[in-house]
Amino acid sequence: MAGKISQKIELITNIVIILVAILFAYFLIQKFLLPASVQPAPIREIAKGTKIDLPEVDWQANRKTLLLVLQKGCRFCTESMPFYKTLIPKASEKGVKVIAVLPNSPEESGRYLKENELPIENVRSASLNAVNAQGTPTLMLVNEKGEVSDSWVGKLLPEKEQDVIDRL
Repeated sequence: MAGKISQKIELITNIVIILVAILFAYFLIQKFLLPASVQPAPIREIAKGTKIDLPEVDWQANRKTLLLVLQKGCRFCTESMPFYKTLIPKASEKGVKVIAVLPNSPEESGRYLKENELPIENVRSASLNAVNAQGTPTLMLVNEKGEVSDSWVGKLLPEKEQDVIDRL
């Protein structure tokens, strides 16, 4: 009698092990071999001519304004800081005003920029939607009418970084 019970337990254990192995193989195939059925929409650059509405910004005061749309906790924003540290003085040399826009509170935004040693004096708190940005980091070159003339989204490759500098 004890022999039959141990045979049944062994059979059930083997079936469970086989089912777990099949489930594991299924998840591995889904994750690594099959293409994802739903992929997120790519973040697009902001359309030229898009009007940016930031309260208290006098677009007419400058021929060009560069918006750095960043966010505390954004890995790509932090990884892009060396480029921004190079970009800000170049923009200043060309008479382009630089404004950092972050969805965080003014205190958090200031701390984030200070921690990353990013010397931007003009910092605004606004939602990404307020400046028509879909994600961070986003750079926007805005004309004296408050309209986007160029934009770049995400962590930029060196040739795109040069494109930003050239368009200032």
